[in-house]
Amino acid sequence: MATEDKIFASKVKYGGFFNFADFYKFCYDWLAEEEGFDVAEEKYAEKISGDSKNVDVEWAGSKKVNDYFKFKIKVKFKVIALKKVEVVQNGAKIKTNDGSVEIEIKGVLVKDYDGKFETGPFLRASRGIYEKWVIPSGISAMKGNLSGICDGFLSQAKAYLDLEGKK
Repeated sequence: MATEDKIFASKVKYGGFFNFADFYKFCYDWLAEEEGFDVAEEKYAEKISGDSKNVDVEWAGSKKVNDYFKFKIKVKFKVIALKKVEVVQNGAKIKTNDGSVEIEIKGVLVKDYDGKFETGPFLRASRGIYEKWVIPSGISAMKGNLSGICDGFLSQAKAYLDLEGKK
């Protein structure tokens, strides 16, 4: 049976001007194309009140690293009071959004995701020895790699929002 270890959990908040559709695409592309995750949208909910709306989005992603390890991520976007606005940029009016967004990411390291160590009693017993004595540095490296990806995602998302807000 695969074991899952929660490695990373963090979030960032931003309030101001940003184009939500472009931000959504940027985040998806970064995870799917830059990092190679298979990303699926598990939830998309909008609540409209007046001229603003609240949006909740949840993504789940996974990436096989090798025959033993797999990364899983869970990303949540909570957008509050998103409004369509027009701003003047370099003398031209552009349409964008105003609101606040909270991005949360959780990273999980999955070991023996195919259950290869579950095919017999000897392999089941050897799994602890394998993880403790044969690949402890590999486990440590995988944890660091996954933490780096999750932290990098939040950094990229925050940098994108900061850059968009200052245009």
